[in-house]
Amino acid sequence: MLKRAFMAPDPGLGRLRIAVRAVLGVTFAVTVVQLSGLPLTASITGGLTALLALFTVADPTVRRQVNTTALLPVVGFPVLALAAGLHGLPLVRDAAFLAVVFCGVYARRWGPRGNALGIFGFMMFFATQFLHAVPAQLPHLYTAMIMSLAAAGSVRFGFWCIERRTPPPAGPAPLAGRGLARVTTRQAFQTAFACGLALAVGQMVSDERWYWAVGTAWWIFVNTASRGETLVRGFRRVLGTVMGIATGMVVALPLHGAPAATAALVAVCVFGIFYTAAVSYTWMMFAVTVMAGLLYGLLGVLDADLLTLRLAQTGVGAAGAALAVLLVLPVTTHATTDAWIQRALRCVHACAAEAAARLAGSETADPAPRVTELELLLGRVRLSLAPLVHPLNPFRARKEKARRVVALLDDCAREVRGLASVAADPEASHDDRLAAACWRVETAVEALTTPGKARDAAAASAAAPEHLPAEPALAHLHDLERALAELAAPLRSTRPSPLVGA
Repeated sequence: MLKRAFMAPDPGLGRLRIAVRAVLGVTFAVTVVQLSGLPLTASITGGLTALLALFTVADPTVRRQVNTTALLPVVGFPVLALAAGLHGLPLVRDAAFLAVVFCGVYARRWGPRGNALGIFGFMMFFATQFLHAVPAQLPHLYTAMIMSLAAAGSVRFGFWCIERRTPPPAGPAPLAGRGLARVTTRQAFQTAFACGLALAVGQMVSDERWYWAVGTAWWIFVNTASRGETLVRGFRRVLGTVMGIATGMVVALPLHGAPAATAALVAVCVFGIFYTAAVSYTWMMFAVTVMAGLLYGLLGVLDADLLTLRLAQTGVGAAGAALAVLLVLPVTTHATTDAWIQRALRCVHACAAEAAARLAGSETADPAPRVTELELLLGRVRLSLAPLVHPLNPFRARKEKARRVVALLDDCAREVRGLASVAADPEASHDDRLAAACWRVETAVEALTTPGKARDAAAASAAAPEHLPAEPALAHLHDLERALAELAAPLRSTRPSPLVGA
């Protein structure tokens, strides 16, 4: 797990650069707020604002990122005012919090901007509970938010605009659906149920720190789409929290809130959050938990009992999320996995077709964008398959089939990248056999994405030449065709425990 988080491939050092920039942005934002003479609560709000702006704003273009960042106060100001104004009215406050939860998740249907604004709104309500903010503090909090967004924005869009040179690839469109079948609608109800349950039980555990249970339930539903994904994410959150609390006992408690040492360690935690987020949710939660302990130390309320309570509230939130995905509009892991795999397979075919057209002399055909899309889809497939390959999964047959599917899809991606590379060569020549090979690839994909046609994939493979063609493009197509044919067994098995279709 440690190797996966810190030694995972980082093409172009993208994760490293983003993590370093986040440390600079958050540090600059907090420094600006501190130098302005605002109180400690404002500095914490400013740091959280900068972190969220750098972490959640993920629009596909720099201009859209700037616009989304500028819109954050439009959500943050009224939510802060609402949460602070209801501080003395617990029942009304709780109802308002759940309304913010529902709206924040529902807003994800509007893409990256809706997701960022929804998360920011939730976290501003959460931060108000964390800081016990009251209406009299709102001017300070508003000022800190604006100053922090300006400071973080100057780092992200001015001093070090990584996205201007290497725009982030647009994520795959969410799975289609209408009404309650739509992911955002279903998750809005699931999250509201989970957070409501976490809120009720969390208040029985502690009437002061109940919001940690709500925060746990909320974040477990971010970037998940199925029952299995949510359960695995909950497990990883609890594991990361346990590790973070154990570290907090050794690191945060002895500091007693010492400003300089605490600030340095918080910067390390910010780096860890951004560097590990894409590859390990467990280690990201470890960094978040240690940072929370350090902030409690700055506020002068950190002790061993508080860290133990943090773990208990995390367990409450994770249990609420688990019950929600099991009882409220559940979607099985198999249904979600099947949908993502089919999209990936159709993209494989599109890549092969574009490459073949380019080799045939077409000046408009370009497989490169399709290759990028395939990489993103395969990332989503791996996320969907994570519950099936998890070490705690007791169904060994499904685990092996899931691993086989991942390996074969990786083979497909490798051959597609090779095919695209050959097609990009201006001296590559067209071979008449390419059309026949592409037709067999199309047949294999159709067999895998159309129920009842799995046998056609094997038939198509049997029709392929057994020898490895000397032409590089044909060699890649031949190996791609073979991988597609082998996918028929784990995807459409009629034996017990099929991977999909169950």
